[in-house]
Amino acid sequence: MSEAAIIPLDNVDPALVEELLDRAFEPARHQRTAYKVREGMDWLPALSFAALDAREMLVGTIQCWPVALNAEDGRAHPMIMVGPVAVLPEQQGSGFGKALVTASLAGIDARAPLPQVMIGDAEYYGRFWGFSNERTGGWTLPGPFDQSRLLVRCDNPAVLPERGTLGPWLR
Repeated sequence: MSEAAIIPLDNVDPALVEELLDRAFEPARHQRTAYKVREGMDWLPALSFAALDAREMLVGTIQCWPVALNAEDGRAHPMIMVGPVAVLPEQQGSGFGKALVTASLAGIDARAPLPQVMIGDAEYYGRFWGFSNERTGGWTLPGPFDQSRLLVRCDNPAVLPERGTLGPWLR
């Protein structure tokens, strides 16, 4: 990644963000289960960023969302859903995605960090940021998903419920 800038996502025209997401994930992305998990929520501006290339063109974005793991006892366990991490197809592999995830996770308050959850490649996100699917085997989502790709990152995994359904954080 050369001469890139990471800026707050709310500094970018929402239409440009939607166009980038369509190019990275196809317009049918709205049918994905991840959209149901965060349905009705607004992304978190303090943890959502854009990557600009050396020409100041938008090449990537990351959004984070307030979600909750709703346990069988009815208790909602608030979490931060990381993603989508989107990079233009022709720029993938250039380090923009890694820079976006690093910036987003660095914005989480270390004094009271909420667990972070995502749908992604366990090997990649585990190697760089400590995400794992070891604690998510009893979790469900409101739609089809690959259990091995449901990942969580948490300073104290013992606080995570063994079972629950991930969905919007409705306080």
